Amino acid sequence: MSKPIPVIAIDGPTASGKGTVAALVAGQLGWHLLDSGSIYRLLALAALECHVPLEDEAGLMALAGDLNVRFEEEGAYLAGRNVTLDLRLEAIGNAASKLAVLPGVRQALMERQRAFRLAPGLVADGRDMGSVVFPDAPLKIFLTASVESRASRRHKQLIEKGLPANLDSLLHDLRERDARDTNRAVAPLKPCEDSILLDTTTLSIDEAVAFVLREAQTRQLSTPN
Repeated sequence: MSKPIPVIAIDGPTASGKGTVAALVAGQLGWHLLDSGSIYRLLALAALECHVPLEDEAGLMALAGDLNVRFEEEGAYLAGRNVTLDLRLEAIGNAASKLAVLPGVRQALMERQRAFRLAPGLVADGRDMGSVVFPDAPLKIFLTASVESRASRRHKQLIEKGLPANLDSLLHDLRERDARDTNRAVAPLKPCEDSILLDTTTLSIDEAVAFVLREAQTRQLSTPN
């Protein structure tokens, strides 16, 4: 019986660095990458553009079933157009967080996420990769950082992309989103019992990536390229 395709699940709150770390780890290992947050953001963007209310669970499920998305090196595409910058907008992030609490929506997107599990392996980042989507992942990392540090990082990211950003507003939004994600009834944001906690408040991205790669090597998942 062949071994299952290995998965490194990297979970954590918004702006903890999980997306950047996951992408760099996947690049080092030569594995596939799943940015699960982008899938929810893509659905949120499609819902806003198609005027589907965020509380319309049935409508969102139908939209998820027909969602025309793809990921390439230069970003995420919705219906053939690059929407990478749109996905970084706080309004889209907040909308994604709201629709993510709906059980039907989560189930509709579940199989789509699991389809990214392809040889030689997958690095998946999100909020429930280790707990729900890939519970058999041999390596689960839970990244965290102080909310002040995360707000500062997000502010810097938006400014560098030429997008409007207010630090106080970002701090307020992150605190609200943390509370919503942590307290939701379906797949609340929390580390699994078998997750390795990594606080990135004082770590550089390179240090966080090196930590994950060492853990992967310890488990003999792969040898970095």
